[in-house]
Amino acid sequence: MDSSANGSASTRVLYVLFYALLLLFAVFYLLPFWGALTTSLKQAREVAITNPLAFPSSPTFSPYLEAFAQLKRPLLNSVLITVGGTLGSVFLGSICGYAFAKYRFRYDNLIFTLLVSAIFLPYQAILVPLFQTIRALGLYNTIPGLILVHTAYGIPMCALMFRGFYGDVPDCLIKQAMMDGNGPWRIYTKIVLPSTKIATVTVLVFQFTSIWNEMLFGLIIGGPDSMPATIALNNMMGTLAAEWNVQMAGSMWLALPVLILYIAMGKYLIRGYMAGAVTAS
Repeated sequence: MDSSANGSASTRVLYVLFYALLLLFAVFYLLPFWGALTTSLKQAREVAITNPLAFPSSPTFSPYLEAFAQLKRPLLNSVLITVGGTLGSVFLGSICGYAFAKYRFRYDNLIFTLLVSAIFLPYQAILVPLFQTIRALGLYNTIPGLILVHTAYGIPMCALMFRGFYGDVPDCLIKQAMMDGNGPWRIYTKIVLPSTKIATVTVLVFQFTSIWNEMLFGLIIGGPDSMPATIALNNMMGTLAAEWNVQMAGSMWLALPVLILYIAMGKYLIRGYMAGAVTAS
C-alpha cells in the first residue's frame, strides 16, 4: 500500500516537473512576441529609455496606424500572392498525390522521386534560371509571376503530403466507384477530396504560412508594383534611425493573418498531424 502511494506521489511530482518545464519553454518562446507587442504600443521616446519587455506607461496605437499606411499595398500584394500560390500548389499537388497514391504506371516511383527531390533543391540554386525564365515570360515585377513561382515550387511538398494522406483511402472504395461507371476525375472530386478534408486543411495552412513568410522570391522576382509585405517591412528600416515601435507594429500586422488562420483551423491541424503520425507509424 505504501509503495503504491509512493509511486503515485512520485508520478505526480514528475508530471508537475514536466509541465513546469513545458511552461518555461513556452514563456521563453513567447518572449520575442511579447517584446514586439509591448514595443509596438510605445511612443518612440519611450522605446529608447525603457526595457523592451516592459509594458508601456501610456499605450498608443499610432504606430499601428503609421505602419498600416506604409504596408497597406504590400499587405494586399501578399494576400493575392499567398492565396493564389496556395490554391494553385495545393490543387495541383493534391492531383499529383492522388495519382501517385492510387494509380500504378511505368516508372511511377522514379517520377515521384524526381518530383519530390525538388523539395531539397535550395532556392539559391535556381534563382538565375528562374529570373531569366520569368523575365522572358514578361512576368517580372508582377503578381501573376510570383503566384506562378510559388505554385511551381510548392507542388512537390504538397504532392508528398497528399500522397501520404490519400494512401489511407480504401482501394475498395475507389474500385467500387469505378465499377459504378465513375471516371478518375469524378472519383477524385466526389470521393477522395470529401473524405480527406482534414488533410486538405493541413496542407493549405502549411502552404499558406510558407508563402506568406517567404522573402527571397519577392526580393528577386518582385518589384515596386508587386512587393510583398515581408520586403516592405524590411524596407521600413530607416537609413539614419529606426522607428522600432513602427517596425514592431508592422510585424504585428504581418503576423496577424497567420495567427488568425491558426486559431481558426487549430483543431483541424491537430487532427491532421495526428492522422499523419498514425499513417507514418
